[in-house]
Amino acid sequence: MCSVHHKGSTIAEIVKYILSDKAKLIFSVFVLLALILVVAVFAFFCAKTFVADPKIVLPSLGLIPVAIFVGWLLYKVKVNQIIATFCGLFLLFLLLILGNYFPINLGKASLKIWMIILFIYAFFASITPVNILLQPRDYLSSFLLLTGLFLGYLGLLITHPEMKLPSFINQKIISFNTEANPLWPMLMVTIACGAISGFHSLIASGTTSKQLPNERYAKRIGYGAMLLEGALAVLALVCVCGAFKSLSNLKEVLAHKGGPIQAFGIGFQNLVPFLGKFGSLIAVTVLNAFILTTLDTATRISRYITEELTGIKNHIISTLIVIIPALWLSWGGKWKLIWPTFGASNQLVASLVLIIISCWLLSKNKCINYTLIPGILMLITTIMALIRQTIIYIKNQNYLLLTISVCMLILALYIPLSAFKIIIRRKRQLNF
Repeated sequence: MCSVHHKGSTIAEIVKYILSDKAKLIFSVFVLLALILVVAVFAFFCAKTFVADPKIVLPSLGLIPVAIFVGWLLYKVKVNQIIATFCGLFLLFLLLILGNYFPINLGKASLKIWMIILFIYAFFASITPVNILLQPRDYLSSFLLLTGLFLGYLGLLITHPEMKLPSFINQKIISFNTEANPLWPMLMVTIACGAISGFHSLIASGTTSKQLPNERYAKRIGYGAMLLEGALAVLALVCVCGAFKSLSNLKEVLAHKGGPIQAFGIGFQNLVPFLGKFGSLIAVTVLNAFILTTLDTATRISRYITEELTGIKNHIISTLIVIIPALWLSWGGKWKLIWPTFGASNQLVASLVLIIISCWLLSKNKCINYTLIPGILMLITTIMALIRQTIIYIKNQNYLLLTISVCMLILALYIPLSAFKIIIRRKRQLNF
């Protein structure tokens, strides 16, 4: 809503309006670093899934030309929306069937080949006009998600899976021992999109707000989407906890059989036995559709920020500035090291946005407690997580991720300090 009231401005532009040009610059650099981590992590995850289950390649990547076709029907041919939607969903259904019978395996070097293909896709998708790919693809993906949620919860009611995994694998609630992961702060930077996500604020302010036909739709789109994603997070948790009988079985899948996405696929398969062999295929296709969405959207936003920071107007060059370091970070499976920093940076963006919105609300003489208090709690949690990761990187002599973490810490501290000064000054003016 803050973005809508500022003509669809990005959160960085709002930082400039509320704080200063310098704050906008620092915030933009911080967000760019965080987004490069997003692109690196999700590209690796998607490639790993293609290797572990070649059956999902055709429906996952086939969604791209289908989305372009649906967009062409809607925007160029002016076909009725219901007819265009039916055509797109029918083609997607065919791709699911074909994927099951025609798996695509690229051989021994398939992981690296898929990573290169995915980064090439992200490159072209990020410079393609929104109405050609992003809008129709996300539109079709929403039907995938809703279908997956409906089938998953229906299966939950039918099968009643028994939870056999331990509730805790580390009994320490708070610990600064870097050898084990305590509940605080590491749990809070592991669970992201199902609860609160800084990445969502970047999409909402730079993309969604510009496509909103009417302000009254904002609540159902923003709040409704977060409720649905929370429902998806709960379903994913139930799938995994109900499917694996021991922690060792889960760890084996995570390490050698496709990672967390494949673990979800196995869990969903057990939850929906009435779908037969298509259960896992549908589950992983649903998640992969949103991973691809995240991948190209993060690349697009990174390109915007790069162009704002450097003044480069050439879309190809500005996109390559993002793609190359992301490819380097994800190459060779460094995602296991990146993931905790990615989680912390994502939630740190969320905390900064909550604090910035608090300043905006205060300028409108609105109550700020419901944004400022959770913003401060998240700020403390995410900074502690980054400090913990920094110590680990020092011990492991991982100087690249150490540099990224330290830069994020320094950049992140500037925004809250500037915001708190404005909040205190404004409070004094109101009291006076």
